[in-house]
Amino acid sequence: MDAGRRTHYGTFYDATYGDLGRRPLLAVLGNCQAESWRLVLEDDDVATVRVPPVHEWTVDDLGPLRALLARVDLLLTQPVRAGYRGLPVGTDELAPLLRPDARLALVAPVRYAARSPHHVLVHPPGLADPDPPVVAYHDVRTATRAAWAATGRAAPDAPPLTRDLVLAAVHGSVAAVREREERYGAVPLADLLEPPARPQMRTVNHPGTSFFAAGALRLREALGLEARPTRVTRPLLDAVHAPVEPATSGVSVDEPARATWRVGGQDVDPDEVERAHLAFYRQRPDVLAAVLHRSAGLAEQLGLPRPA
Repeated sequence: MDAGRRTHYGTFYDATYGDLGRRPLLAVLGNCQAESWRLVLEDDDVATVRVPPVHEWTVDDLGPLRALLARVDLLLTQPVRAGYRGLPVGTDELAPLLRPDARLALVAPVRYAARSPHHVLVHPPGLADPDPPVVAYHDVRTATRAAWAATGRAAPDAPPLTRDLVLAAVHGSVAAVREREERYGAVPLADLLEPPARPQMRTVNHPGTSFFAAGALRLREALGLEARPTRVTRPLLDAVHAPVEPATSGVSVDEPARATWRVGGQDVDPDEVERAHLAFYRQRPDVLAAVLHRSAGLAEQLGLPRPA
């Protein structure tokens, strides 16, 4: 195991949870949003454990995970399917490992496409390394251009993004989060995304601090903790900011329009991103095929014709 990883998640791997006193021990399981939930829930009335994200788990993590679940008083988890990545780490597989008196709550992952209606994440099972370079978000306009280029023909111009399309993305995102919450019995947070709310978002899957702060009050209640505002004031999930198109500004987000990506605090020209992604698709036709399949309905909704 990488030494840096073991150091970063030392409490998880060493099963040394410190002097808890009377505080319950909380663990949060999930992907990129899980660590932010842990941070906004942490306070002097609860101890928390930093856990590696589930998409990084290997068989070496199963022992420390089982030890943690046998010890925690509170578990917050995103729904995880049985046999995820070939490991017995699904929600229904892990829940029986908790003590009978432990408390379990679920939180659905949030994806909110209204800031970036053209962006998708694609991670189908069995497809290795599907993330493109520079930024790990596929733009359906770029994927459509790549599909046309593979035929030797130029792609038609992409139609402009309209207010109606943005509103459709808003309502579609809220409906998708609510459906996941109802399916899994997760704590309801979808209404925090509903109009007239314009949630702070960095990318389609990275909410900002204000969303986590609002959701934390409900998660605390579900976990049996006192309702307290979070102590976190620093930006969360702040490494990558997608561009803000004029049609989304003031409709789905409060940020002014901005053409560039922001990565690690630096502006990145969208043309640079597109060139890198087109080159990536030429080298990885398997990824391009997966992106085109995953985004077929979205491309039709956005008026992006694809080659027959």
